Amino acid sequence: MLQETNLPEKENLHSRNKHRSRYDFKELCKSYPALSQFVFTNKYNSVTIDFAKPDAIKALNKALLKQFYKINYWDIPANYLCPPIPGRADYVHYLADVLAASNDGIIPIGKSVRVLDIGVGANCVYPIIGAYEYDWSFVGSDIDTPAIESANKIVKSNPSLKNIEIRKQTFSETIFRGVIKQDEFFDVTMCNPPFHASIAEAQEGTIRKIQNLNPGKKAKAILNFGGQHAELWCKGGEREFISKMIRESTLLKNNCFWFTSLVSRSENLPSIYIELQKAKIVDVKTIEMKQGNKISRFVAWTFLNHQEQNDWKVKRWEID
Repeated sequence: MLQETNLPEKENLHSRNKHRSRYDFKELCKSYPALSQFVFTNKYNSVTIDFAKPDAIKALNKALLKQFYKINYWDIPANYLCPPIPGRADYVHYLADVLAASNDGIIPIGKSVRVLDIGVGANCVYPIIGAYEYDWSFVGSDIDTPAIESANKIVKSNPSLKNIEIRKQTFSETIFRGVIKQDEFFDVTMCNPPFHASIAEAQEGTIRKIQNLNPGKKAKAILNFGGQHAELWCKGGEREFISKMIRESTLLKNNCFWFTSLVSRSENLPSIYIELQKAKIVDVKTIEMKQGNKISRFVAWTFLNHQEQNDWKVKRWEID
């Protein structure tokens, strides 16, 4: 049944992304045998799974994380966001490129490089990938207690993740306050902000996603594809969330080398650039990422001038 060989590469993924090839379900089922119950050959004679079924997606993620990142335990509570691993890996690799661009093209690796993941979620996927690929240290924050508990269980169940710390954000109206400690420094922050501006908008988006995966079938008007309130929507949507992040970052100019955030909607970029201009940042980068026909991007900004960047590298990255 599972006879895929010479698998074609997926279009446009980062060159260091381990998931550039199509899913090799034969090998993935060896890594995680429970995945096999979801695998079938479709009418095009391709081996696949039903990507509209949350249980199938979760099993696929377990297999991918075990095969490629040596994660022996990974799970999330019911109805929590189950992220696509290849796209998450792209963000991490492009972050490494941003740091390398500030370091004569050399990616800083090792535990001295500290990353803050805002909204780590129950899945803890970004820290898993970053810790494995670059040996970075992570702090992951979230406002949701079950998500914190889930992420902590993943970290504690895998010895390779010992340099990941999960923190509860107790101030629901702030992003960095309550997470970054006094005199604490991060080389880069990352965030996948809530996409929608309301629960109704989130439901509509979920329905569209399910219908795209199952053309002709009626989707239920519930969030059955995975994702909780804080993961999917907030007042003002991603534009207001990122604007708030930018405003708060002005109070932490010297605590972080690069601040970054995913921006799902390109139409939000003009207002984000206006906020960055108001914040009087020194440099901004917009990094575009592609996966097939899907285009996403993240914005990165820094308050450090050239001399301050050099001082940071010498002090933190042990550069001669």
